[in-house]
Amino acid sequence: MERREALKRVAYLMGGAISATTMGVLFESFTVLDKSKMVNFSVSDEAILAEFAEIIIPTTAACPGAKEAGLGAFIPKMIRDCYPANLQELFATGLKAMDENCIKTFGKNFVSLSDVERKQIVTTLRDEAVANHRQPSFFVIARDLTILGYYSSEIGCTQAREYLLIPGRYDGNAPLEPGQKAWATS
Repeated sequence: MERREALKRVAYLMGGAISATTMGVLFESFTVLDKSKMVNFSVSDEAILAEFAEIIIPTTAACPGAKEAGLGAFIPKMIRDCYPANLQELFATGLKAMDENCIKTFGKNFVSLSDVERKQIVTTLRDEAVANHRQPSFFVIARDLTILGYYSSEIGCTQAREYLLIPGRYDGNAPLEPGQKAWATS
């Protein structure tokens, strides 16, 4: 099974957790990407995206967060490999604008901010995305890829979810104990 097909299946299972923009990108066939218009990401961009993803899915006492699951490298790879040029550019512009806003507001870049300051920046981006909900945005794409990447990673499948390698028969009404994690199977 190809990576794109596997991610489509995860996205389909996640239903409402993924935006229409991301679902469209995953279900469309962008087999001919214009390599001359592809956006490149630096190591510092990956560090910013790892910290951004950690705000969306933080490390808890129960399991590691998005940063440890490798989302800093996953998100740019998905943008380059799966998104058309216009959305790649929108994402790269939004990432740059977010970091510039951090410098303007706090006098330092996103990676150097405290957790409280990062949450403030991400909350502002979320509020802007909600206000312009019909427009694709950096926040929506980054959030969606964080969720998709995390729950298709080994950490997301085996530590954030109740993992059962061979689930046996399908039981749509299996009981869950209070506080038990949702199921993930291979």
